[in-house]
Amino acid sequence: MENVILVACQLPSQSDDHFESSLEELEALTKTAGGQVVAVVTQKRQKIDSATYIGSGKLQELEALEKELDVGTVIFNGELSPSQQGRLGALLYAKVLDRTQLILDIFAVRARSREGKLQVELAQLQYLLPRLSGMGESLSRLGGGIGTRGPGETKLESDRRYIRSRMKDISNQLKTVVQHRKRYRDRRMMNNQCQVVLVGYTNAGKSTLFNQLTAASTYAENQLFATLDPLTRKMNLLNGFICLLSDTVGFIQELPTQLVAAFRSTLEEVTGAQLIVHVLDASDPDLITHEKTVRALLEELGADELPMLTIYNKKDLLQTPFIVPKGSLLVSARDINDRDRILAEIESQIVQQMVPFHALLDADEGKLLNDIKLNTILNKQVYDENAQKYEVEGFVYPETAIASKLIHNQASTNKEL
Repeated sequence: MENVILVACQLPSQSDDHFESSLEELEALTKTAGGQVVAVVTQKRQKIDSATYIGSGKLQELEALEKELDVGTVIFNGELSPSQQGRLGALLYAKVLDRTQLILDIFAVRARSREGKLQVELAQLQYLLPRLSGMGESLSRLGGGIGTRGPGETKLESDRRYIRSRMKDISNQLKTVVQHRKRYRDRRMMNNQCQVVLVGYTNAGKSTLFNQLTAASTYAENQLFATLDPLTRKMNLLNGFICLLSDTVGFIQELPTQLVAAFRSTLEEVTGAQLIVHVLDASDPDLITHEKTVRALLEELGADELPMLTIYNKKDLLQTPFIVPKGSLLVSARDINDRDRILAEIESQIVQQMVPFHALLDADEGKLLNDIKLNTILNKQVYDENAQKYEVEGFVYPETAIASKLIHNQASTNKEL
């Protein structure tokens, strides 16, 4: 474990609770990245120091602590400008990182799929490019006229040229992956498969819930960003109706803009869903801020108008009574009894988007009956011995192919009745 000092400035716009919560989150991020926090340096200021983020007095205190505690890394709880990072790097012996770099580092470790690795690398290069210090564009590749002769391409410019070239290459590769993902989404829509997407703040318990609802074995740990690559599995509702359930990367306060942009194709899974399940950690003291963060990011993705079920997780960790808002659930993702409650509520939410059907099927229409069991929410199935027909009742998505068959059959059934 690498020894780390955390540095944070509290501005007048931040309450004490929010500031403490943000620091605790930074400490959790540091632990996730493999660091051990040995000291925390905080300062109250009217505004961030434009040169060194913190004031000169605190900077001297930080230099002394760095030498005394044999620190390898200093992490600032905010995004440092290129000039701030340059000055701090020159003054301190330890590596100087900001919150954005820390999150990017965790994402780089956690990415497993080719898409995830490309997205993280693109975000890192976007962050790095403006932080390459030097003489600027004047020393880039030379032209052939007067006034362009000189020392040639510097190391700085060759680095910049490589980064821009690599970013272009990654963007082209990601376009192919995005098109591939879009084809999958379009195919699911053509097959009228119902998709439910789990979203929520990082470490809210989405992956544990995903494992319970799909009987999958996704990596689920009590740490930030345990899941990075999106997963989709089949989920059977209580009456046999099959949905697709997707687990997504957790959101976080001040999620780096580079990551939001890079992971947009992954997060766009949300926009094609019939239902969003928003998972929140009910035991977290900063619950309201977390909920606002997730809703703001959903709005940015254009998914804020989609039907949503809110689930307050980790009820077993609650120390005080918790009032559950109407239409929401208070659960423990590891509790098998709560699993059935969640499935029942998901079914109830899906039914609200469907239309009812009532039909009579001939005894030899076994294939249609099987399709009804798989692609509708079937509430009643009775076999009439005298008429030798199946009577079925339930709910179906109106735009599906099976809905048109059932509506046609229902017209015939009404005539018979």
